[in-house]
Amino acid sequence: TKNGGIKVLKGNIAPDGAILKPSAASEHLMQHKGKSVVFESIEEFNSKIHDPLLDVDENSILVLKNCGPKGYPGMAEVGNMILPQKILKKGIRDMIRISDARMSGTAYGTVILHTSPEAAIKGPLAAVQNGDEIQVDVKNGLMQLLVDDKVIEERLKNYKPILPDIKSGYQKMYIDHVMQAHEG
Repeated sequence: TKNGGIKVLKGNIAPDGAILKPSAASEHLMQHKGKSVVFESIEEFNSKIHDPLLDVDENSILVLKNCGPKGYPGMAEVGNMILPQKILKKGIRDMIRISDARMSGTAYGTVILHTSPEAAIKGPLAAVQNGDEIQVDVKNGLMQLLVDDKVIEERLKNYKPILPDIKSGYQKMYIDHVMQAHEG
């Protein structure tokens, strides 16, 4: 069916893929270009999302990093990012959200998840910075950061991922051995 199942998106920030559930997404966002509003961790997201000074509008794309299998061990269900209060007050109920996290299959929204490889291992999602434009084209399965490849490469070289402070035990073994989202 037209909106059935899942859609895999690929591009320079998701070379190994990312997943969208079209039946939960908004039709008007299936082909969209917007400037990114970046959060390096779920803690940063939670502390800043409702800040009235956050530089965000309904055309922005929210980007959450370091919430994948290694960055947030176990890949918690934090991908269904809430919208900023100032956007909700305008009557807007959906925006594109991109992360390396996961979410419940029953959640609603134009939410692109499981971006692989994840930011915590310096996957290209890590290179996204505030104000960068991202192009999403669901029909053609594309998700592209509109930044020169050399700039992405340089940003990744200098990127310092936010990693959990786990040095031993089962969690450390998990972080050391867990594979990326596209590998199951």
